[in-house]
Amino acid sequence: MKAEIPQVDKGAGRPRDPRIDAAILTATSDLLVQIGYSNLTMAAVAERAGTTKTALYRRWSSKAELVHEAAFPTAPTALGTPEGDIAGDVREMIAAAGAVFTSPVVRAALPGVIADMAADPDLNDRVMGRFTGLFEVVRLRLQRAVERGEVHPEVDPDRLIELIGGATLLRMLLTPGQDLDDQWVDQTTAIVVHGVIR
Repeated sequence: MKAEIPQVDKGAGRPRDPRIDAAILTATSDLLVQIGYSNLTMAAVAERAGTTKTALYRRWSSKAELVHEAAFPTAPTALGTPEGDIAGDVREMIAAAGAVFTSPVVRAALPGVIADMAADPDLNDRVMGRFTGLFEVVRLRLQRAVERGEVHPEVDPDRLIELIGGATLLRMLLTPGQDLDDQWVDQTTAIVVHGVIR
């Protein structure tokens, strides 16, 4: 039997207990991989974490928000490689998207989270807001590439983000059991950077 984790009263102004947060997020990740998003309940997470549903709802307003934080525990705010030429930057963006989206937890979470976000505009805004820092990095790198004369000025950074994210998600849906290997990353980079017209 799991030991009950002591609760923290947020209403009294005391900080959240990081041990409870960690236990909840770990329980959510484990259950997602084991039973999937549709079968996941806040009650099941609370039981696995050794806490209460009240503790969960003090921290996350919905299952979708909890799952999103479990799947993406740290909101990305930067690219992993130093800024260089735009082809290298695009390749890094594609490789990073592949690494994030193909983890077992994200594979289990994403279809359900996307469906819930589509039905709830406020939830969509809250979830997407976690990626603002990364989107700003992409915009800045594109702006600098335009200034260096490497990129057409009319290229919209939002469209680039959509292309990379969309390509990654579709590949996951079409071949759910396969990883996104270096060959896929290189080929996708070539298409994004050079286009398809000779």
